[in-house]
Amino acid sequence: MADMPAVTAEAPAAAVDRVALDEVVEFTSGLIRIDTSNRGGGDCRERPAAEYVAERLAAAGLEPVLLERTRGRTNVVARIEGTDPSAEALLVHGHLDVVPAEAADWTVDPFSGEVRDGVVWGRGAVDMKNMDAMVLAVVRAWARAGVRPRRDVVLAYTADEEDSAVDGAGFLADRHARLFEGCTEGLSESGAFTVHAGPGRTLYPIAAGERGTAWLKLTATGTAGHGSKPNRANAVSRLAAAVARIGEHRWPVRLTRTVTACITELAALQGLSAAPGSPGFRLDEVLAGLGPAATLVEATVRNSANPTMLSAGYKLNVIPGQAVGYVDGRMLPGGEAEFIATLDALTGPDVQWEFQHREVALEAPVDGRTYAVLRESVERFDPDGHVVPFCMAGGTDAKQFSRLGITGYGFSPLKLPPGFDYWSLFHGVDERVPVEALHFGVRVLDHALRTL
Repeated sequence: MADMPAVTAEAPAAAVDRVALDEVVEFTSGLIRIDTSNRGGGDCRERPAAEYVAERLAAAGLEPVLLERTRGRTNVVARIEGTDPSAEALLVHGHLDVVPAEAADWTVDPFSGEVRDGVVWGRGAVDMKNMDAMVLAVVRAWARAGVRPRRDVVLAYTADEEDSAVDGAGFLADRHARLFEGCTEGLSESGAFTVHAGPGRTLYPIAAGERGTAWLKLTATGTAGHGSKPNRANAVSRLAAAVARIGEHRWPVRLTRTVTACITELAALQGLSAAPGSPGFRLDEVLAGLGPAATLVEATVRNSANPTMLSAGYKLNVIPGQAVGYVDGRMLPGGEAEFIATLDALTGPDVQWEFQHREVALEAPVDGRTYAVLRESVERFDPDGHVVPFCMAGGTDAKQFSRLGITGYGFSPLKLPPGFDYWSLFHGVDERVPVEALHFGVRVLDHALRTL
């Protein structure tokens, strides 16, 4: 990959004060205590969290707007005017909903927001009320210090990211595009957090890509009948065979620009020679040599399709005429045509499939000024860290905002201690975030947002 451009703009003086460091902990805890569990199918209510955010933005002199497609499914949007009217605007967005949590499985009440031994506990501490709180703390620090960013910064706190985004970012992009006028780039979740890849090797992966979403519904039809009689048109058997083929399929390797850049940089840090695309390149050998860092690329070197749900029948001795299954598919940038053709072949003539939910794959440049600023901002506060680009296995609200021509990066900075298994806490049990990680994030975000 080509050398990154240098960041030549004069570094802004830090606006973060002691109040901001205290507030980011207070806001993370406060948002966690507001249960915004999204159970899917519209079963969620983000409004109390949206009001919490809006009150604190208004206290910082902003004029937040609350918007709903469905009653109680509330989004918050506010704009901070920059110092350069000719500059393109920057979107910073985070979602307010969380996945459900089973309290019996947790060490603490998942909606307590408890702060214990320097750690904030609860659902959303990682995904992503921590980032919501960091942005709140930064913009309030700006208000106290009387500073402004160079570019207009549009803040969006969204509903429904943990389901279809139809009540959240999708609604905002489709119905309220004017609020994002001038925005060309966006920052949000799942990037710039610490990955410990071995002794003395600290990585900060910035997301510069996302696989596309392909949630599928499979429907097999056949002949209904008595369970005791032969039936060669059994819908359950047809569905089961198709699901087995999908689950066992080995998708071919397809290396995108972002993943190629990630592998190249990780290999160089490990002292390995890796030239993706060359005749002698062996992906499995390279991944084995990357050690723990291989987790940054393993899930994004190919398309995927994982069966997740099955439904058929109403009585044990009755063969139903229809059986339904669901598959969580993910498509690489540029991989949609291959995905569709492969599903057609795997399902066969007796099973029909359709997209239950479909969103595009994304890629963002990693050889321009924006990525360089993000990298410099992290390395300024952790000089021993190494920033690398990566592609997310899943997706974020950046997909919906891409409809407005906004290029998205995953950038929610956290400095995490060795042994802290950040990956496992996404949608996991005992979700938590260290206080010091939040402090690091506030400092990095302050610098990055005003340098950009």
